[in-house]
Amino acid sequence: MTTISANLWFATEAEEAARFYCATIPGARLGDIIRIPPGGPGPQGGVLLVEFTLPGTSVLAMNGNPGEGFTNAFSLVALCADQDELDRVWDALLDGGQAQACGWLKDRFGVAWQVVPEALPRLMKAGDAAQRGRVIAALMQMVKIDAAALEAAFQ
Repeated sequence: MTTISANLWFATEAEEAARFYCATIPGARLGDIIRIPPGGPGPQGGVLLVEFTLPGTSVLAMNGNPGEGFTNAFSLVALCADQDELDRVWDALLDGGQAQACGWLKDRFGVAWQVVPEALPRLMKAGDAAQRGRVIAALMQMVKIDAAALEAAFQ
């Protein structure tokens, strides 16, 4: 069966980023670290690829990016169980990064993330159009998402 995984192309930070993501995201785990063989692209023994798993998603982190940065056109989404988890994940990913809007941030490696409470997709599938509209209006005023404020807007 064909499988799909994400590939993040770093300059030299693949292992550092993978270890950071695995320490930050609940349920993530580090896999194999593949080293550059003799005659490979870069110094022998350096890190070429790092395999890791974010819950439900296989990811490869690769070194050797010639300078093409990450954009918001591709982002990783962290769907958090509650506000405490969201706060912890947001704060960790934001350390050295930059907050954007509506739950988006760029981490210190330049990777775009959406840090979202489980309440957001649940509320967007519930109720009527007016309730969903109030949720979106509240969301548009936020940087880090406040799940309680979304719930209040829905009511």
